[in-house]
Amino acid sequence: MRSLLVLAALVASPAFAQDAPPAEAIDAAAAEAQPEQAATVEQAAAAREGRARLSIGAGVAWLPDYEGSDDKRFTPLPAANGTVWGMSFTVLGNRASLDLIPDREGQGWNFQLGPVAVINFNRTNQDAIEDVRVRALGEIDTAVEVGGYVGIGKTGILHDYDTLSISASYRHDVTRIHRSGIITPSVNYTTPLSTKALVGVFASAEIVQDRYARTYFGVTPLGSVASGLPVFMPEGGQKDISFGGMFTYALTGNLTKGLALVTGFNYRKLVGDFADSPIVSIAGNRHNWTVGAGLAVTF
Repeated sequence: MRSLLVLAALVASPAFAQDAPPAEAIDAAAAEAQPEQAATVEQAAAAREGRARLSIGAGVAWLPDYEGSDDKRFTPLPAANGTVWGMSFTVLGNRASLDLIPDREGQGWNFQLGPVAVINFNRTNQDAIEDVRVRALGEIDTAVEVGGYVGIGKTGILHDYDTLSISASYRHDVTRIHRSGIITPSVNYTTPLSTKALVGVFASAEIVQDRYARTYFGVTPLGSVASGLPVFMPEGGQKDISFGGMFTYALTGNLTKGLALVTGFNYRKLVGDFADSPIVSIAGNRHNWTVGAGLAVTF
């Protein structure tokens, strides 16, 4: 789910998160805020100078059991990002992306283009769902979603080091689980407060097709008998709107190198048929919060 991606993205951003996943973290989560945007200022500098860098992180998030759940659980979050041959890559929880366009020295504009892949774990483990009605609907096989993204960022909005960026991604299920596509537009802003502290805010939405809606938010007649929830056949469209923020503080060194503490939150509101689904309106809640914290080190 995207809350996981967003917090994963936050954990993986020990330096200035120039363009962001999760979500995904993330999504990060990411997140995300979207992982396909998650390049740091140090990544940009590394790309300009043709040198490699690597950040790795780990943390924990408190997030809903499934999309639309009002029960929460703790989940560990591994993450990594870096720059090789001028190209930025990101692995954030269950999402991976690659920016194929290197940053150029002296440019205030940053263009992003590349592939993105997500492993969708929503409702794939009954044991992780507390609500007995949703658990009775059964597990959904893990879906793999593959696609691409495009974005543009501008450094130097209010001062020399802040960044505003806009991006959009499309991915499609290649494992024939929900057999549909997901479009994710997003916008975010980040700014350093000092050489050791950074804050960021972001907003995004997801637009999905009919089969996605019915796979994760529908209730079939058989599922209704098993769970006691009413039959529901949703249609695709805008699934949600979300916003969040993050704070990073360098415990050693500064924002471009060393060990950093990363914290963040994400609020998501399900809308339309997704909010009206019985697994949300009866068994869950259309308002979802995710919070998390972790440590990350940049080499």
